Formats: sequence, C-alpha cells, structure tokens
Amino acid sequence: MRIVATAPGRAGIVGNPTDGYGGSVISCSLAARARVVIEDADEFRVQVGELATVFRAKRDYLLKNDRFDVVRAVMQFFGRTDLKVSVTVTTDVPVQGGLSGSTAILASLVAAFMKMWGRETSRYHLAETLRIIELNYLKIHCGYQDHYMTTFGGINFMDFREKENYRRLADEIYATVEPLTPHVSQLPFLLAHSGIRHVSGAVHLPIRERWLEGEKIVVEGYERISAIARRGKRALIERDWETLADLMNENHRIQHEISHVGERNLRMMNAAIENGALAAKLAGAGGGGTIIILTHDPERQKPALTEAGAARFLTLSPSDGVRIEEAAL
Repeated sequence: MRIVATAPGRAGIVGNPTDGYGGSVISCSLAARARVVIEDADEFRVQVGELATVFRAKRDYLLKNDRFDVVRAVMQFFGRTDLKVSVTVTTDVPVQGGLSGSTAILASLVAAFMKMWGRETSRYHLAETLRIIELNYLKIHCGYQDHYMTTFGGINFMDFREKENYRRLADEIYATVEPLTPHVSQLPFLLAHSGIRHVSGAVHLPIRERWLEGEKIVVEGYERISAIARRGKRALIERDWETLADLMNENHRIQHEISHVGERNLRMMNAAIENGALAAKLAGAGGGGTIIILTHDPERQKPALTEAGAARFLTLSPSDGVRIEEAAL
C-alpha cells in the first residue's frame, strides 16, 4: 500500500482575519504544498521533516507539544491507536508562518487516511472536519479560512456569515465558497516571509475573547474589514488595482489598530510601499509570519524587503486544493 496526498498553503488577499467572526475573505492558494505519504509497516512510524518517532503505547498518542502532535490529533479524532503504517510528512509551506502551513499538513493527513479507509465526503465536510480537529484536538483557536482554502484551493471569495460561533461538526453551517479563478487573469502579488514562526491560536485567542466581550474597536473593525472584502471582489475581477490597494491598506490599518502586527512585518510593509508597492498587509494572523504585497514589479521589491527582514519570497498560484496524488491500496 502506498498513498500520497498533498494540500496547498494559502494567503489572504483581503478580508482576513474575519473568517472567525462571521466575515468575508478573499484568499488564494500557493504553489507550495504539504505532502503526506502512508505506506505499510510493521509498526506505527511517523517522520515529520528530519524528525522521526514510533508510536507504541496509548500514551504515545497524547499531545506533547511537538511536531508529531498533528498526527496524534488525527489519530485521536478517528479513534485509532492500532495502525501499522509509516507516515512521512514533508512540506514546502512555511509552518507557523501565516500561510496555513500546519493546516495543509493536517488536510493531507486526513485525506490520506480517509482514502486508506475508503471513506468519502464532500469538500465542505472535510473543511469543517479539519477545523474541528484543530479546535478540539489540537486546542488551536482558529477561523475557517485555512481549512476551506487547503481543501478547495484556487482563488475564492468566501462568506462566513452565521459562522461566528463555534458549533459541533454535525451542526455547522457550510461556508459560501465562490471560485474566482475563472474570472481573475492577473495576480500582481508578492509574498514576503519573515522566517519568524507563530502559533495562530496564540494570536487569535486574545482577540476572540475581546470580540466575545463586545469590545467596540474589534466588533466594528471586523465588520468594516468584512465589507472591504465584499468590495474587493469586484476590484480584483475588474483589475482595478488602485481600488483593491486602497482596500488592502485599509484592511491593514484596521487590523493594526486592533492588534499590533509585529515590528518585522511593519518594516517589510514600509519597505514595500517606499519602493513603489501599491499595498501591503498581513497574509495571515500576524505575530510574525508573512505579508502580501500588491505590486507590478516584484523583482524591484526583493532587495529592500530582504534588507527589512524577508527570508523567503513566495507567489500566489490558484492550484488545486487537497488531492490524492497516488493510491496503491
């Protein structure tokens, strides 16, 4: 037996981080993907990057705050501690970099195991399953953008209204996912990754608590950002880059008022604008991570961004969502 599953990272163009607050987001997948390979073995062996371990006892399936926790969470969700397979996880997506790197791994794992067991489900149900695993098993407070984007891929306008409150999997309302890929002929964006890692739940949780308490700046700010995303859809489709840039910059200003986006991120954003970029904002939750820049001359941006702290550059690519690359059962 050999099963190979992959899933893409993603970057929020405009509207993030309102996906956890009943908002709207436009997001695009990356060419970079996570990859999971499952093969027959005489024990449950797991390799994540250069690290490897073997799960032998039930205590090995308890979370330990290490790289293997995502595999443990999937096994806990499915209630399986009896498998004899090898699981190999690799990824081109920066993990904990604001690009859904961890969720891409999770999506690949779940899709691979479901293929192994002959289980089929809709992409909507799969996206919601991923969020349930992150929230209830990995204990990460999160929105919905990552799970829907790693599952669906492409460029999407997503509406999460009526999904501002957590529900059980059986009670979840499916998000509205509108594919924009056929209507968008240009993607003049550049991603600059700082190399700094952060756990998205650590960023989301304090803001969610403020939102639940009804703090005016958070509630009204996220309502404004949601409206910005809905306006941004037309600007992106019509290639009205000046309007989209204004919306992206406003998205940044509001989010920065709510929660500081990080000094290195700010340095990179300022460097981009000073070198002619039309807009710069976070691609994810912040606290480290990655910025997305609207620019018609990405090569001009790179030297200044590198000096400001960029460690890696990535581009948007409306690639497939999670997919099975190989299945020899």
